[in-house]
Amino acid sequence: MILEKKIDGVSAAAMERFVSRARRAVGLRGRVNVLITGSAAIRKLNREFRRKDKPTDVLSFPSDSGSSSRVAKAQSAGEIAISADIALQNSFHLGHPVSTELKILILHGVLHLAGFDHERDNGSMAHKEERLRRQLRLPVALIERTVAGHSARPRSTPGPGKSRRTP
Repeated sequence: MILEKKIDGVSAAAMERFVSRARRAVGLRGRVNVLITGSAAIRKLNREFRRKDKPTDVLSFPSDSGSSSRVAKAQSAGEIAISADIALQNSFHLGHPVSTELKILILHGVLHLAGFDHERDNGSMAHKEERLRRQLRLPVALIERTVAGHSARPRSTPGPGKSRRTP
């Protein structure tokens, strides 16, 4: 867990504990690295990896599935980058603590690392995220709120060969 952009009331240790809970709940094996940074850094990553020159809330980067090493695959499931700025805005607009918003984004990213892709799965990821949200005691899931029109801004989460953009 790298808190490149510090947020009042958010500790790296608490976020690491949640990453472990989310990973176990999803059934994802391997380490998940999370970077919480500013929108400028997220914009740069989004431009570099998705050719979209704008910030977004969460980006997912699954580990190289082409690796021949089982050990390498088991050690790292992938990486997630989150915009602290957008998480703060969304938490304000949606009326919950920023730590809750970060957990929602982490869960969404972990699902992408596990291979879920809501653009192509006919609702499978949305159903899984909804169930896990209840299990992990989180408010409205990311996919649900963007579909319902509650989103503070458009969202996207890519991985190799995967991208997401909701209206």
